[in-house]
Amino acid sequence: MPKPSRSMNTVRKTISRAPRGAGGGAAVVDAGTVMRDRGPRCGAGPVPAGHHPMLRWKKATPGRPPAGRLAGGCRRTRRLRVLHCSAMHASRVSDRRSPPDDAPSVSAVTALVKEQLESRFADIWVCGEISNLSRAASGHIYLSLKDESALLRAVIWRGALPLLAIEPADGLQVVCHGRIEVYAPRGTYQLTIDRLHALGTGTLEARLRRLHATLQDEGLFAPQRKRPIPAFPRRIALVTSPTGAAIADFLETFLGRWRATEIIVVPSRVQGAGAAEELAAAIGAAGRLLPPVDAIALVRGGGSLEDLWAFNEEVLVRAVATAPVPVVSGVGHEIDVTLADLAADLRALTPTDAAVRLAPDGSQVKAAVGSLGLRLAAGLERRVNSARDRIAQAARSRIFADPSRIVRDRRATVEQHAQRLQRLAGAAVARGRERLAAAAGRLEAGSPLHLLARGWSLTWREDDPRALKSVAGLHDGTAVVTQLTDGRFWSRVERVERHDERT
Repeated sequence: MPKPSRSMNTVRKTISRAPRGAGGGAAVVDAGTVMRDRGPRCGAGPVPAGHHPMLRWKKATPGRPPAGRLAGGCRRTRRLRVLHCSAMHASRVSDRRSPPDDAPSVSAVTALVKEQLESRFADIWVCGEISNLSRAASGHIYLSLKDESALLRAVIWRGALPLLAIEPADGLQVVCHGRIEVYAPRGTYQLTIDRLHALGTGTLEARLRRLHATLQDEGLFAPQRKRPIPAFPRRIALVTSPTGAAIADFLETFLGRWRATEIIVVPSRVQGAGAAEELAAAIGAAGRLLPPVDAIALVRGGGSLEDLWAFNEEVLVRAVATAPVPVVSGVGHEIDVTLADLAADLRALTPTDAAVRLAPDGSQVKAAVGSLGLRLAAGLERRVNSARDRIAQAARSRIFADPSRIVRDRRATVEQHAQRLQRLAGAAVARGRERLAAAAGRLEAGSPLHLLARGWSLTWREDDPRALKSVAGLHDGTAVVTQLTDGRFWSRVERVERHDERT
């Protein structure tokens, strides 16, 4: 009879169960050695790990990872004993040189494996590191869970994503709840995950530090990027979960301080897988509202690092940094600081504080308006009193004491100005007449009529009214016109003689 294989004794598969007080349950929480029963066995052959007598199969408390350690010495059922003996018998039969007539088929073996695995591992917790994560177009997530010596394929169906406490990502150390399913056509098995938790905060904090350094190098947290928050916003968008204390605290505080602002709630999930993408889409939708909003409030109640992880996702941080209007974040409690807080234009300590930062204090505004009203009334009263004093002073002046005297004085002044104007106008006309007569004399002296009276004449060609200054252009028979002092006559040239020809 062959001895048990060494690998069966050394490969760890530590399987834990929940405490009895929690209802019990089996959970694969780490990789380790198959715990060997130190009691009697049905033979010396190896015991299949799936039917090990150290396992206690009970229903786990849904939604919570197991907290207990391995329990030993559980009851051995008749079926387990038969299976153990069958395994021992199979090891003996394997030594025969001729195959048995009743050897099971592949389908039969696979069906048996499927039945045993799916029934035994229908409610388990498994811890490991996420790797090979991929998202299908259908929305399902496929991944692997691994440790230092083993790998387990897993799937998260789209409908289970809202139930996850964190967004799955490569490199995360997680503990997940689900069931083992066997795919017979390929002879493979996988873990179908319905709950997912971070295995401690160390992995998340390391990932947070890396992302913080990357975004800080890009300048997303730079103070010079921060925009001022409007003092009296007309419309704001509130991005948060439509249920819970955060929205109630924000609205109660805001409306208690100021009711003149319109608040548009853009609902979104704030926790779990896909929450970061949904929050980023909600911020984008808030930025596209018409009429546009003056600011966006991003709020959520307190929680663990795991609960607030959506506000540390890169997609949401970038959406906050690139929002078209100022963003006020109020996530968690005073000690909670997320990357979305650092990228926001203003970080509030809580959702209530975010409402205080955005809403004007109605009582202070009312007091300020009252003070301005008093100042306005006092200023108006001063102006009225000043005008009244000026009127009283004017009433005591000379114009109101004897108005007819003022009229007489003004009339005498007007008459004096009229007489002076008349004298100046007459003198100007006389001087103009003298200048006109002198110009007429000069014009008369230079008139051509005086020359004609003295015996001179003007001659021009009949076809050209310009006076002739030379015989050039004249020839025999040219018609000319001659102007004398008392008339003109027409004639024709009989002969043209130049001075140079005459000499």
